[in-house]
Amino acid sequence: MALAFDGLAAPEGMTWIPGGTFTMGSNDHYPEEAPAHPVRVDGFWIDDTPVTNRKFMAFVRATGHVTMAEKAPDPKDYPGALPEMLRPGSLLFVQPKGVSGPDISQWWTFKFGADWRRPLGGLSDLRGKLDHPVVHVSWSDAKAYADWAGLDLPTEAEWEFAARGGLDDVEFAWGDELMPGGKPMANTWQGTFPTQSNKRKGEERTSRVRSFPANGYGVYDMIGNVWEWTADYWSTRHPEPAAKTCCIPKNPRGGEAEASYDPRLPAIRIARRVLKGGSHLCAPNYCRRYRPAARHAEPEDTSTSHVGFRCIKRVHM
Repeated sequence: MALAFDGLAAPEGMTWIPGGTFTMGSNDHYPEEAPAHPVRVDGFWIDDTPVTNRKFMAFVRATGHVTMAEKAPDPKDYPGALPEMLRPGSLLFVQPKGVSGPDISQWWTFKFGADWRRPLGGLSDLRGKLDHPVVHVSWSDAKAYADWAGLDLPTEAEWEFAARGGLDDVEFAWGDELMPGGKPMANTWQGTFPTQSNKRKGEERTSRVRSFPANGYGVYDMIGNVWEWTADYWSTRHPEPAAKTCCIPKNPRGGEAEASYDPRLPAIRIARRVLKGGSHLCAPNYCRRYRPAARHAEPEDTSTSHVGFRCIKRVHM
């Protein structure tokens, strides 16, 4: 619900998030979420929903922006890459009939021709999906949209504070039960990932924004549906909690770009950013990152069929 604040008109489609102190991270799940530590953030406006295909289309029409997925990769950025792979495209989830081991290439494929306009590649289009979150956008695509709109991408702390909806020290954005009363509270995987989905045909991927309940701040789809880009570089852990109340970090930013590089790919010098919120592919048997504290590393240049973004507008920073 957008309200006026300090005499300022509410930006269209945005909700005011009051500043405050909260416990960021978690000590109970994945190691990169630890340690849980207190953080302060100033108030800010945040998009009610992830940026939709409809809104991204308006941006592209106004600016002529060409997304990373629509460009052929530069060989200099990918030493050792096969020349035939250096074609426009994006990563697409394809549900397998069976899997053998944890190799994600069994359900992820680089699909030539997949982009935000054609989310499944080939002849796919956006019919019936204009109000779904835009996908197949890299970090730079999200930042370009934010700059055009006069907005910014949220820091990890801002995003997590907004996602908690005013609740602290609970597992999920709505409480301590994943599905209270058996009711799904977000668009996450229903069934056994990645081979078996209990959803109706055609509903296995993104959903129309606002299809699930808003959180305590009145913000939709911060959990599930699509992962969301943040402004922060990736770090493998959170900082240790402040020893004194006076020293609690205020409006913290992520680490340095150099430290965000993937150590498993030493020849690839591409910074990684923090993703938040989980997606429609998160499932109890595989990825339990449908929680505000959860976080994931994603290279800036990468786009996929389950990553989108939303924007914020700062007032006091």
